[in-house]
Order: sequence, then C-alpha cells, then structure tokens
Amino acid sequence: MNANTSRHEPAEEDKEAQLLSWTARDLPTGRHQFHKERLMAQIHDMRQQEQREQQERRTAPAAPGKRRRLRLPRPAIALPALAAALAGTVVAGIVMQGGGGTRDGGVATGPALTTRVGAAAAGAPQLLDQISLAAADAYASHPKVGPGQYVYIESRTADTFLKTVNDKTSLASHALHRRQVWMSPDGTKGWLIDPAVNDSPEGETLSLPDEQGNTPKADLNSPSYDYLAKLPADPAKLLAKIYKETEGQGNSPDQEAFTTIGDLLGESYPPADLYPALFKAAAKIPGVVVVRDAVDAAGRHGVAVARLDETSGQREEWIFDPKTHVFLGERTVQVRQGTGADALIKPGTVMFTSAIITRSVVDDIKQTPATDG
Repeated sequence: MNANTSRHEPAEEDKEAQLLSWTARDLPTGRHQFHKERLMAQIHDMRQQEQREQQERRTAPAAPGKRRRLRLPRPAIALPALAAALAGTVVAGIVMQGGGGTRDGGVATGPALTTRVGAAAAGAPQLLDQISLAAADAYASHPKVGPGQYVYIESRTADTFLKTVNDKTSLASHALHRRQVWMSPDGTKGWLIDPAVNDSPEGETLSLPDEQGNTPKADLNSPSYDYLAKLPADPAKLLAKIYKETEGQGNSPDQEAFTTIGDLLGESYPPADLYPALFKAAAKIPGVVVVRDAVDAAGRHGVAVARLDETSGQREEWIFDPKTHVFLGERTVQVRQGTGADALIKPGTVMFTSAIITRSVVDDIKQTPATDG
C-alpha cells in the first residue's frame, strides 16, 4: 500500500498523539522536533519494508508459529521516554509531507540550515572557569521560584531534519521561530507555545497527569525547578550523579553527560548555587573544546564550549557572550559526513540552533515579563 493512501486507525492515532506530546515535554528548546521528524522518517522506512515483507509472505507464507517483530533503530541522541513507548507500539499511516515553501506544524519549511564549521581549540577548562565565575555573580540576584509561580523561557529556535515524501528522503528545515514555555516549580503545570509542535497560536498544555493519567517524577531528562534545587552543588558529586542517572543513554557516557548539562542550560531555571556548578562539572568531561566563533539562532556571535559526538559526527556547542560570558544559546553542527541513514547530512549542516531571549519568573501561566503586574 502506498504511504500516501494509508489511513490511521483511531486507537493508533491516539497513541501517536500521546507519544509525540511526550517529545514536547521531555526535550528542551525545540530539539524534540528534530528527533520527532527523524524517528518518524525511520518508522516510515520500516513500515515500507514491513509492507514489502507482508506482500512476500502472502506469496510465500512463513512457517507456522513464527512472527517477525518490527524493531525501532536507536536515534543518534537517546530519547528514552519516546523510544521506550515506541518499542511496543506500531504507529501506522505516517505521511511525511512538505518541502520548500510549504508549512509543517505552523512553521515554514525550507532547505537545510548550514554554516561554516568553526575550528576547535583547547582551553575549555579555563573558559568554563571564567563562565562559572560570571554565572555565580549573575545568578546571585536571581529570584527563587515560589509556589504558584512559573518559570518562563522564551527562545528562538530552528532545526534541520530528515523528511520522507513518496519514499524519497531529503533534508529540510523549520524556519526560525519563537518558542515560549511555562513550568511550575514542581513540574506538574505548564504550557507550551511552539508552532513547530502545535500550529494553534494558543499553544498546548504541559500539565500533568498526562492523557493516560500518569504523573511521572521529574528527572535529569525532564527536570523541574524543585528537582534541580535538590541536586548537589558540588561539581564532582553533580557530575557523578549525571553519569549515574544517564547510564546507558546516548552514544557514550561522556557525550550524554555533556548533552544533559547543555539541556539544563537551555530550557530550565537552575538555582543560584547549581548554575555555576554545571559549568565546573562540564569542565571535568573529557573531550570538551572551545570554538572561538559560533552564532546562535538570533545571529549573535559568541565563543562556544563544545564536544564532538564521535558516533554521529555532530558537535554540540554552547554559545556564550565573549565579554560577559552570559549564556546565549546552543547549536548542533554536523562536523563529519553522516553515514548510513544519515548519509544525506553533510558537514556544515546545522541540525539544531537556539537562542535564549528571556528567562524569568512570572506569577501566572501564559504571563510574560512584559505583562507582569
């Protein structure tokens, strides 16, 4: 059956909606969209293979009692919650559409994002020490988040993803767009406005329990402010906990630790004593380097602390103001030629980019600092 003519069964449609809503909750600052598209493309390809195998079995039936299982390949960066859910679910009838000049989820799509690959250099521990000192000074006056209040983060984000249309896979990107998220201190109430996730201008709820009545506990992959407040502020103890809690995730322990800290920098509100500890912990991770010139999603040039994922060939970069050392945003750049399913991804492709515009505490959900009071 052609993918363009396949249909969703209602129960499967509900499962898919629930699974994709979890990507919005579990991953920060738009990165869920890149992984969602990648997973959906992989599932589409597997479904085509499964359909071919079903056709073959019609003409040459398999031995009685034997049944093939559809296996989901592991993405380049782990998605524990989504991958675990998908492992027991066959999502049917996914159609990857769109392309240059079209719209996908309320955001215009176009060619892949590209950049010049900046040279990496030594000196990350020294730079991170300077950044941690600046962070300690800047965050000393940041207010705590009290009961009934919300962490508000506004960012600009864009991403490049693999898209399959009529059995043909290509690279595309979502245009730079505004993302707004609100989360209560305990993580049980929240709201997201991101046209790459939901094309409604009103956005969607992130409040718990979810559609299945579950209220999962906060963790490093989905932290609340209250959870972060309980993490050790000692860099060595903090890094040890990160390694322990992320064991078995990602492409390597070091890369996953680096990615986890980067996610906390991007879309969370670390308490004042934890924020500088994150940078000191990152300085202890092997393979961390400096990129002297990197550009965030808002076009701001800065210096980046980065690490190359040897498996995917992608370099994750945390971008800071070169003078004040304030965190600006992050991006993921393909440094080495992709292989296998990622062969279309060339060096210089920007897989993900973001810029933090506002990080604040507000008194009500969907309230912004401009509307305070």
